[in-house]
Amino acid sequence: MGTPTRGVWTAWILVVVLFTARNGTVDASHVVYSHLQSLHVPVVNSSLKTGYHFQPPRNWMNDPNGPMYYNGIYHLFYQYNPKGAVWGNIVWAHSISTDMINWIPLEPAIYPSKPFDINGTWSGSATIHPGNKPAIMYTGIDGAGRQLQNVAFPKDLSDPYLREWTKPDYNPVIFPSGVNASAFRDPTTAWLGPDGHWRVTVGSKRSKRGMAYLYRSRDFVRWTKAKHPLHSSKDTGMWECPDFFPVAPAGKLGLDTSARGKGLKYVFKVSLDLTRFDYYTVGRYDLARDRYVPDNTSPDNNTGLRFDYGNFYASKTFFDPAKQRRILWGWSNESDIAQNETTKGWAGIQAIPRILWLDSNQRQVVQWPIEELESLRTKQAYIHDKLVKSGHYFEVKGIQTSQADVEVTFDVSSLEKAESFNHTWTDPQKLCGLKDAEVRGGVGPFGLLVLASAKMEEKTAVFFRVFKAQNKHVVLMCHDPKRSSLVPRVYEPTFAGFVDIDIANTKRISLRSLIDNSVVESFGAGGKTCITSRVYPTLAVGPDAHLFVFNNGLEDIKVSELKAWEIRRPLMNGD
Repeated sequence: MGTPTRGVWTAWILVVVLFTARNGTVDASHVVYSHLQSLHVPVVNSSLKTGYHFQPPRNWMNDPNGPMYYNGIYHLFYQYNPKGAVWGNIVWAHSISTDMINWIPLEPAIYPSKPFDINGTWSGSATIHPGNKPAIMYTGIDGAGRQLQNVAFPKDLSDPYLREWTKPDYNPVIFPSGVNASAFRDPTTAWLGPDGHWRVTVGSKRSKRGMAYLYRSRDFVRWTKAKHPLHSSKDTGMWECPDFFPVAPAGKLGLDTSARGKGLKYVFKVSLDLTRFDYYTVGRYDLARDRYVPDNTSPDNNTGLRFDYGNFYASKTFFDPAKQRRILWGWSNESDIAQNETTKGWAGIQAIPRILWLDSNQRQVVQWPIEELESLRTKQAYIHDKLVKSGHYFEVKGIQTSQADVEVTFDVSSLEKAESFNHTWTDPQKLCGLKDAEVRGGVGPFGLLVLASAKMEEKTAVFFRVFKAQNKHVVLMCHDPKRSSLVPRVYEPTFAGFVDIDIANTKRISLRSLIDNSVVESFGAGGKTCITSRVYPTLAVGPDAHLFVFNNGLEDIKVSELKAWEIRRPLMNGD
């Protein structure tokens, strides 16, 4: 394959700029660029390709689809373009694993082939039926451009890898009757009610109101639309990739999607097409009325709680019966552009799979990387009881940090110099842009400088800042990648979320950051607040990437303990 022409790359850069101009993010959701979608391009900059995050060897990838556990094997399907590095030609690619860390690719499981999906096989979910029989429900696009819900089943249940899937000719099983046929997609995992009926929700909108339409079926073939949606919310726009599942009121054990019981809480999540972020609420399921009712402990709109406050979208959970846990997958798309007539030849990764459970305060969920990730840890650096004075920093040495796992606990003994919190600071992302890593504060900013060059011309800051409000302290967690690369990028925003922690009582806060060449995933306060960023250094690459601890606040802080490991590369889809 030859080098693309300048004209092709001009068009590609224009596409990225248009995505950004549309809503402030790199947005390639269901937008067709026929002149680019089948452009075969070589991988020329593998140094920035992630090492241990899920990714195919090349080409475009987006939403995780139908994750499930079946007979000792984890399956992940995902939206994939087999012909190019932009969205188009979408199929359900399929990979298998025994640990969700090492992955083997198989042939695509679902691809356009029937009248009910000839123009697209879009996102959906997997449901394990009684008797251990998997079923997939997905959105197909027919010849008229309508979004329809279809089912598929394994061709041979004795095949341990479930390589082939069949699509019955009685599809579609859910037709967009009485709904917007151009905004009707991404069915959830189904759950079985006490009446013996399956239930599933499909994302949609009615004018500007986000909708999760509810359907019921006894046989998974004939579905009836319920009179009322499972849930809806005004002025939120199209609801993509809805998710709905029960969580235990205490402990970390997950629950099957069909689990019922007194005292259970439920999580309802939507991916908002208007903002390109995932939002969720915690509430209860009124089974008698088949309605989800939020607890009203957080906003039920685009100012509410997020699974991740960064570059993370179209997430999907599943129940893992092998270890009794609920696992969350999320897509982290690109924020890069082509430079100097070169191309990466790949786009999109999946964030590290996370175990998810309800926080003890029952107001939010908590997330943490699956324990299997720790099997990739190798060489370690260790630091403890190290004071970081105001305006100082130090380097973590002894390991290569372009692929690393860092866990650190900061002691914050004094909050006397904490800055006053303005009650109008309701948007943490805007606040982080105002009070970034370079702006000196009272208590903070303090944290890590990751993927940094030796002289810190390039660096991505991961940090906390503490404010004093009227009756409490407010903790802000930020990713600041504005100086992550010497090459200007289209999209390098600060990302941030507030951390629900009583730091005046704990006097400490923890941080874990997963660093992987061009992605940084961070977990604050044990996973109460999570942020993912895509960054593309030019100097801080491979062995030239450095890791620093910094304190740009007036108060001294102490690193009570820091552990950092090099992370080896697992088997990753044959790459």
